[in-house]
Amino acid sequence: MTGRVSVQPSAAARPPRGAGPRRATLRVGSRIAVPVRRSSLLAALVTVVLLLLAATLTLTLGRLGIRLADLPDALAGGATGKNAFVLNRLRGPRLSVAVATGAAFGLSGALFQSVTRNPLGSPDVIGLGAGAGAGAAAVALLLPGVLPVSAGALLGAVAAMAAVYLSTGTGFRSPGRLVVAGIGVSAMATALTQYVVYAVERDKASSLTAYVNGSLAARSWDDSTTIWAVLLVCLPCAVPLARPLALGEMGDDLSTGLGVDPARIRTAAVLLSIVLSAGAVAVAGPIAFISLTAPQVAKRVTRSGGPQLVMSTLIGALLLVLADLAAQQLPLFDNLPVGIYTMAVGGAYLGWLLVREWRRHRA
Repeated sequence: MTGRVSVQPSAAARPPRGAGPRRATLRVGSRIAVPVRRSSLLAALVTVVLLLLAATLTLTLGRLGIRLADLPDALAGGATGKNAFVLNRLRGPRLSVAVATGAAFGLSGALFQSVTRNPLGSPDVIGLGAGAGAGAAAVALLLPGVLPVSAGALLGAVAAMAAVYLSTGTGFRSPGRLVVAGIGVSAMATALTQYVVYAVERDKASSLTAYVNGSLAARSWDDSTTIWAVLLVCLPCAVPLARPLALGEMGDDLSTGLGVDPARIRTAAVLLSIVLSAGAVAVAGPIAFISLTAPQVAKRVTRSGGPQLVMSTLIGALLLVLADLAAQQLPLFDNLPVGIYTMAVGGAYLGWLLVREWRRHRA
């Protein structure tokens, strides 16, 4: 097997003229061949280019930005002085965390929406983000200096998911019960968070509020290593679920007839979604709406059905990097947590989506 990667027309998958989207085969060496839509491949390439452009702007814009002419040398390890500080301490880790965190949220949302067959579904709906916020708040109030806030967020997310799992009576196998239990857990966790923010001292409440809203400020390479490790472990596990999940969206009877165990696939997808979201909130807080928005944008740019796992991963990374770029560079809202930007954009998108669904059902 060689390391050669190529894209070739797929004769078996090529439709007659006018019959549907053209397909190609992505080949890695001589043993791996994956059929892909050319429109999806083009959309992925455009997204990667936009992501690279946004990353370049993140490193170069502003008073502390690295000059564009100096950026290649800095990335190659030749950064000194101010450039070294910006790349290694200020913006480099923050950018790396933004890319991986956005990707993790995007992939997590795609898995969860496919399981629930609901375009409004996301791990936020089942209380994971609220649980993470409550865990962070509880640690800040009860164990200040004993545990880091990120550890509290992770413990809170795990506790919330355990509560949801036990509340449904069927684990993660029933999407309807999952959402209902999650709403209840989310409400209780939010109440706890609000109490802690009210009860703690003002300076502690300020920093805690920033984390609960989702923030990428003051992130380190250790944070980057953590979220990249989670993403690189979960993504190869998630990609093989794409076809069974697509069949599952057609109904349990049909997918069972085609050799898929829908309950097992749903459980695996939900568990991966939880791990991805928990890793993301541990390093950046519960950044809202990326997991909701990214899968829907991915489906629209590819014009394809089914869970667009890889495309959702790329779109999630792009959305969060753009939101963080705005958080750093827009003077009107200087140093606002990035989660506030994603809530504003995601809320507007959610409103548009709800109106669109309402009009479609009325037509």
